[in-house]
Amino acid sequence: MMHFPLLNLLWIITILFSADPKFEAQTIDNNVSIGYGLAIGDVDGDKKPDILLADKKQFVWYRNGDWKRFVMVDNITESDNVCIAARDINGDGQVEVAVGAQWNPGETTDSEKSGAVFYLVRPKDPTKLWQPIQLHHEPTTHRMKWVKAGDKYHLVVVPLHGRGNKGGEGEGVKVMAYEMPSDPSQPWKLQTIDESMHLTHNFDIVVDEGEEWIYLGGKEGLKLFYYDGNKWASPSKGDWAIKGDPFGEIRDGQLGDEKFFVGIQPMHGNELIFYNRASMKRNVLTSNLKQGHAIATGDLLGLGNDQIVVGWREANDEGKVGVKIFIPQDNQGKNWKDHWVDENGMATEDLIIADLDGDGKKDIIAAGRATKNLKVYWNRN
Repeated sequence: MMHFPLLNLLWIITILFSADPKFEAQTIDNNVSIGYGLAIGDVDGDKKPDILLADKKQFVWYRNGDWKRFVMVDNITESDNVCIAARDINGDGQVEVAVGAQWNPGETTDSEKSGAVFYLVRPKDPTKLWQPIQLHHEPTTHRMKWVKAGDKYHLVVVPLHGRGNKGGEGEGVKVMAYEMPSDPSQPWKLQTIDESMHLTHNFDIVVDEGEEWIYLGGKEGLKLFYYDGNKWASPSKGDWAIKGDPFGEIRDGQLGDEKFFVGIQPMHGNELIFYNRASMKRNVLTSNLKQGHAIATGDLLGLGNDQIVVGWREANDEGKVGVKIFIPQDNQGKNWKDHWVDENGMATEDLIIADLDGDGKKDIIAAGRATKNLKVYWNRN
């Protein structure tokens, strides 16, 4: 009698883990120029999450429901746009938006020719053009997110290179936090979070006991930062969480009671790497990416453990681009099973997961570089 429920439980788990995940693709836009970066948030205050996109020369948003495309800013700088951050930071039910532009990664010295940071002032009608306010910036602005810092929010901006950096050597990358004043046209308070890394690519916001942490990945490894009530600090006085393993993308996740890191290595790399947080043991889930450029984690299948969604933007050894989901087969992250979400129809520049239709299940949103498209993969599991 003791074994029967356990056997049934194991059988149910086996069936759940072996079932092919079901996602229904919908093309939202087939005329994307590059699709540098995605964000999700309620733009128009209708309590439904919209899609925001940093495209080559325009920052745009797509209205949830009819998915109509609206231009926020057009040709804001001479060079390309590169990133976008959207979050409701004042509790009014609508996102505040910041953007990065003047993408010129080869110019690390001249801040006039490389990098730009803007806050976008919302018009009364958000379907009209927004007003950009230019902020201080370092060259090679690359990634940004709004992060909760105590009872406020900071706009955290990460360049690709340090100022004057050549070949990943020289000055460290100046990772900065911007605090918005009551009048965003006035000077913003700036704080330097870190200057020790020499090539960064992306970072993640991780919630730990109600506090938001920054997980920053780059050429030299992974660093963690938390807000101590006054400034951003490293929990181990600047030591590395992972040293020597280069990260292009970084996310965290949960398996049972255990936390994990997952990354793409090296930068723009071919490997999807899993790290168990307790043991820090490294596990290669696949080495068949090509220009791996996007990761998301979450329980999309209702299994009680997080899955990993990964995308790459150039044809791999099989001649394919796409999006795959990796499903854990145990609580230690030793064994994984992968399934196609999009086989050869998405040259993934960026992807994100969010419940767009309010059914309680997370959907996948991806933007394609060579495929020039924006798709939603509706969760039908």
